[in-house]
Amino acid sequence: MIDNLIASALKGDQRAIARIASEVEYFNPSSSEILIKLMKMSGRAHVIGITGSPGSGKSTLISKLIEEFRSKNLRVAVIAIDPSSPFSQGALMGNRIRMQKHATDPGVFIRSLATRGYRGGISAAALTLIEVFDGLGYDKILIETVGVGQTDVDIMYAAHTIVVLVNPGTGDEIQALKAGIMEIGDIYVISKSDKAEADDAYKQVMFGIESGILGKGLEWKPPVLKASSITGQGIKELADKIEEHLEWVKKNNKFNEQLKNRRVQSLKSSLDWFIENRLEESLKSRADLNDLIERVKEGSESPYDAVLKIVKKLF
Repeated sequence: MIDNLIASALKGDQRAIARIASEVEYFNPSSSEILIKLMKMSGRAHVIGITGSPGSGKSTLISKLIEEFRSKNLRVAVIAIDPSSPFSQGALMGNRIRMQKHATDPGVFIRSLATRGYRGGISAAALTLIEVFDGLGYDKILIETVGVGQTDVDIMYAAHTIVVLVNPGTGDEIQALKAGIMEIGDIYVISKSDKAEADDAYKQVMFGIESGILGKGLEWKPPVLKASSITGQGIKELADKIEEHLEWVKKNNKFNEQLKNRRVQSLKSSLDWFIENRLEESLKSRADLNDLIERVKEGSESPYDAVLKIVKKLF
């Protein structure tokens, strides 16, 4: 059954691909068997992270990059991550809507995910989906991170190339000089370059790179580009720089190294997910743990002692 499903997906059957993605995303019983088979075929795709603050134009830029890659007959998968509602755990998949024009292209597959509260900008499910699309033969895998703050840097463990978008005129040019998300870029893009403030943002980011504040401190010097998804300015140049960085990654033997980093991060993220879910279920269902919680509420048990007792009981 699974072999037939994978065979159909390898032929480009969109329904089969979607079903495999769902099995893996929700950790269904068949997930492990599917992943083992696909991981044996993965390790070739170029994984590209697109990150930046909300409103910086990540989804629209990705749509333009898809066009560039498809013009070279490359197969493209997109994993677009949206923040979850703290109440329903669902998300408005606005990024999927903005990429809708590619929905009928058999060489493009777009999967939207909710973070479900996962911190770091990229979820455990997203990391396993990279393996899925890699194993299914996609050439480029684009990951759009949540992009909600400077600490959303987990994409650095998953992607070969990280593109950081800076939104001019919203304070991002100042944020560029702070620690966190702005330090992980391989390529920096001043998005919405048709805005008047784009030149100031460009100068600030260039200063950060020249002074050594930005970048990873390796031999690769991050370029800074101006781009506009509305006018099309800089999109081809960005695609070319992404290819240039890929060649550098391969030349410096970092391609397979990042593949291993990704798989280790996937293990850690899946473990976090498993432990957190088990803890939540236990806190709801076990009377002995509820008694501990009640004592904490009453002030007769310190939170620290309660934590040690819960860990001992569960693990």
